[in-house]
Amino acid sequence: MAFDSFRDFVAQLERAGELLRISQPVATELEITELADRQMKSAGGGKALLIEKPTVNGQVSPFPVAINTLGSWKRMALSLGANSVDEVAAELGSLMKAKPPTSFRDALKLLSTAMDLRHAKPKLVKDGPCKEVVHLVEGSKLKVESWPAAPSVSDPPTFNLQPSTLLNLPILKCWPLDGGRFITLPCVVTKDPDTGERNVGMYRIQIYDDRTTGMHWQLQKVGARHGRRYYETGTRMPVAIFLGGDPVFAFCATAPLPDGMDEFLLAGYLRKRSVELVRCVSSDLEVPANADFVIEGYVDPTEPLRDEGPFGDHTGYYTLPEPYPVFHVTAITHRKNAVYPATIVGIPPMEDFYIGGASVKLFLPIFKMNFPEIVDIALPAEGVFHNLVFVSIRKTYPMQAYKIMHGLWGMGQMMFTKYIIVVDDDVDVHNTSEVLFRLCANTDPQRDSIFTKGPSDVLDHATSEIASGSKLGIDATKKIPGEGFKRPWPPLIKMDAAVKAKVEKLTNGEE
Repeated sequence: MAFDSFRDFVAQLERAGELLRISQPVATELEITELADRQMKSAGGGKALLIEKPTVNGQVSPFPVAINTLGSWKRMALSLGANSVDEVAAELGSLMKAKPPTSFRDALKLLSTAMDLRHAKPKLVKDGPCKEVVHLVEGSKLKVESWPAAPSVSDPPTFNLQPSTLLNLPILKCWPLDGGRFITLPCVVTKDPDTGERNVGMYRIQIYDDRTTGMHWQLQKVGARHGRRYYETGTRMPVAIFLGGDPVFAFCATAPLPDGMDEFLLAGYLRKRSVELVRCVSSDLEVPANADFVIEGYVDPTEPLRDEGPFGDHTGYYTLPEPYPVFHVTAITHRKNAVYPATIVGIPPMEDFYIGGASVKLFLPIFKMNFPEIVDIALPAEGVFHNLVFVSIRKTYPMQAYKIMHGLWGMGQMMFTKYIIVVDDDVDVHNTSEVLFRLCANTDPQRDSIFTKGPSDVLDHATSEIASGSKLGIDATKKIPGEGFKRPWPPLIKMDAAVKAKVEKLTNGEE
């Protein structure tokens, strides 16, 4: 199911009983965070919130704030237009298993799959709702080819020269020690200057003033790689930030896609409709036509970096100030009835647990293509995304668990994982208690552990050096010959099946 605006998605959440409206004024400074945090800490992720009258410095904003909209398995499934995230993962898994046809019937099946994919490729359109209102920052130039508007928009766009627009958006100050207000759900569009390949990432945006922000793309992110090429050539780098539109955009911006794969391609596949893109009004970058807000601008490689932070982060701690590029705003466009989407991060569980968990479920088939022995993977909430990973495998030969550890550490964002625990295929990795039981019961710490070194998350405050740290892998599987275990391995305690069945009848009042 494709959503034409973030407001449409919010309406769907309300119809599904997943939304609470807050009609009284609530401050964007800390108060919205406290409301949202209480929901996120509730059983199952609580409810999404629509703050109808958010206040900015005491003044009611014209834009409502929606928060915790993806913070449960049900809401994640609704954002993907499915009954469950597992359902979407199963569809993607069947696609990954597609093989060359060996018969006419197979050819028809493969053709059907290809027909399903024809909507995935994004397409460029002349205009869209994201340009209904245009705020051009003083001194910026409007691209001539961006206008006049196409007939698809019933009302002509509204132009304003309003440098303070950025400060008027209901941008949150999340936590008391934050360095200011932060855009927390931004989709950041950049392009590789050499190949022209597009990337959509999610990097927090700190507001410095009415027309400049921080651009917190971490060292290992694709946006940062694009930026380094511009810094090498000394040329100004165009950047576009969009918010809202179809909720699948925010999910795809966080998805662990390979460098060079277009996030809008994944979005088109998931929403079963091509993503319509429009060119920005002040650059050649392209953004979704149905976005709620678009903030256009550039990064100038010739100017010094600026401290960004502190920020109350998904690690549960504040990340301290570090120098990052400055983003200069050239234009802001938005829908006339835009809804401002936001999230908060902090001590888990938070909304990002469900976003990250959905990514694991969707991309598990790809992991299995590389490692067919993998049964399941889980990222417990306590691991704040990738610090802790549980993996179950069908073990058939010695040291197989270590193969999985090294393999996962070499795959994309899994390089940030500090702890990997590998268990047998009969363990439910989504049951942390069950994993910890096997960890304590099945391991000898010296024999079954391995330390290694590698890249770490730049947000990890515990490493001795930024972006570099150590990792621990633990083999909690049953030991087999060839793994240094010389004793018989005892069986796990289980009740006789016939006795269980008899007692089940007794407890149910059956004869």
